[in-house]
Amino acid sequence: MLIAILKKLFLRDLEKLKTELELYQREQNIWLVDRQITNTAGNLCLHLIGNLNTYIGTELGKTGYIRNRPLEFSSGPVPRTDLLKSVDETIQVIASTLDQLSDEQMAEEYPQEVTGGKVSIGYFLAHLATHLSYHLGQINYHRRLLDN
Repeated sequence: MLIAILKKLFLRDLEKLKTELELYQREQNIWLVDRQITNTAGNLCLHLIGNLNTYIGTELGKTGYIRNRPLEFSSGPVPRTDLLKSVDETIQVIASTLDQLSDEQMAEEYPQEVTGGKVSIGYFLAHLATHLSYHLGQINYHRRLLDN
């Protein structure tokens, strides 16, 4: 049951990420930095793609994805169409990986130490869902503040 709930949350929020990117009136504003807002929506999107593809795709789905975390915050501007394509690809990775997990695996230890100690796969997936939601809120705020 937890797997189905997490899958629904991940897919909902990744679809909302696409919507937020599409709502920018001017594409260049996806990469706008202003005053104390130092993370652009584009960089946050790249960060979420890298995060989810690493911790769910590579570790649990064995996709072979290789992350370059520093580039997530230094790349840009990537065309909106490329960002949207990458989010769609991430949606497919999340859906197929979570479909392969069993309820028993959710109680198993996550393969990496990532939060300062050992945690279960279920715990870490919940952590990743809240991380996605957190940055999605930042992107929403960025768009409403800087895309006037």
